[in-house]
Amino acid sequence: MSDDPVQRETESVWDYPRPPLVVPSEEHVMVELDGEVVVDTRRSLRVLETSHPPVYYVPADDVADGLLRPVAGTTWCEFKGSASYFDVVGPSGRVLPRAAWHYPQPTAGFEALAGHVALYAGRMDRCSVDGETVVAQEGDFYGGWITSRVTGPFKGAPGTRGW
Repeated sequence: MSDDPVQRETESVWDYPRPPLVVPSEEHVMVELDGEVVVDTRRSLRVLETSHPPVYYVPADDVADGLLRPVAGTTWCEFKGSASYFDVVGPSGRVLPRAAWHYPQPTAGFEALAGHVALYAGRMDRCSVDGETVVAQEGDFYGGWITSRVTGPFKGAPGTRGW
């Protein structure tokens, strides 16, 4: 498997389904924070939903110890169910409030997400997929990771809430 992003097929987010689809991925996903790699996996899940760049969920076992600190409060996804959040605590002790989330008990059809965590790419120092630095999906709620593999336009930018 090559880490060259140019060799992958391009996907339009407008071809992704609604309700979303959970797809296993062997892509090399890395997250860096405070000068250290805090996530390194080839066992992620991609959630693909119409108009959204993929959200990468990584196995909790592939997240550095001490990185995730549970916080109060939940949100509701009409498809995946109740999401719980984490503050992300970097190796330096820096705290990124509510910078990661998971579905402890996902709804039917999304059971694969149990035991996986998603991180907001824009709040980390660097996130990459197969060596390519990710661009975070715009907005303060959605957590999509944009690479050269996906084309938009993407929901999340100002004026796109009603899509």
